[in-house]
Amino acid sequence: MKSTLFVTALLASLSVHATTYQGSSFEQVWKQIKSDSYSELPQNKISFRSLYGFLESRIRDSAERTLSDRSDLLPQFQKLAHPNGVCLAGTWEITEENPYGGYYKKGSKGLIIARASTAMSATKQGKNRAFGFAGKIFPTLNEGQTVPTSNFFLVDDLGGTKAPHYTGVEMLNEPAISTTTTVVFNLLYALKLAATFGKADSNPNMRQLYEVSYIGETEKNKVRTPKWMKVGATPGQTIDEADFRDELSIDNNGGELSFDISVASTQDDEGNKNWSKIGTIRFTDSAASNSCDHRLHFHHPKWKSNLKH
Repeated sequence: MKSTLFVTALLASLSVHATTYQGSSFEQVWKQIKSDSYSELPQNKISFRSLYGFLESRIRDSAERTLSDRSDLLPQFQKLAHPNGVCLAGTWEITEENPYGGYYKKGSKGLIIARASTAMSATKQGKNRAFGFAGKIFPTLNEGQTVPTSNFFLVDDLGGTKAPHYTGVEMLNEPAISTTTTVVFNLLYALKLAATFGKADSNPNMRQLYEVSYIGETEKNKVRTPKWMKVGATPGQTIDEADFRDELSIDNNGGELSFDISVASTQDDEGNKNWSKIGTIRFTDSAASNSCDHRLHFHHPKWKSNLKH
């Protein structure tokens, strides 16, 4: 019986990795996300027990999957670090000159699907919330065109803060790590996550940005990639909703939300990064749904030690 289970699992694994990623269309992915919107927002919880299942380590599998599987949609799965989110759809546009390649170049414009989330379990004001922003760029304006997507990951503070609004923080690919009561309370869970992701990748505290700077580039070794990127809501858009998912609902924001894109590769002697605003993300649709929380997948780029900044 055990040998049968092993062979079955092995064949399933081989079939997944034997399939070459061809990309997805924006239309296909967004249609799935919109297909099963919640009638009532859930409060998905994390627990140490959720990291393990019968004959498996879910956190190990999750870490390996995010690094090896480029699929944009997966069968139903559990997000172990950011279980509650809302998805946003719109356009990515770079309007300012800068030295970087790919979709950081001035004039770059494409479709984007993002998932705004909180780490751990809290979603409402008054609790420590670590806000996350995972972006999936489709390098086209044709919603029906199948293209390989490029992903990036940003967080404001891994320890969480009492910031009352998602639109009042800035999220970076190398976030701050504050020691908060949320981290202390969930210390065992957080340590296990960090240890497992550390084994799967060289530097789990920083997510590199080369998937974006490499879009359309043939001589990747000559391409410059920002060391840091931050995204924050354009000032003047904040609405007061207790749950961040209601705060980011496009319907609640008059049909549009915009976020500024800034990049940097140097910092001063005090550690202040030399930011340059280079573009804008404009969202015109949103969905809090089962597929947003349990089917949308973001591929983590593996660490590269020879990036040109």
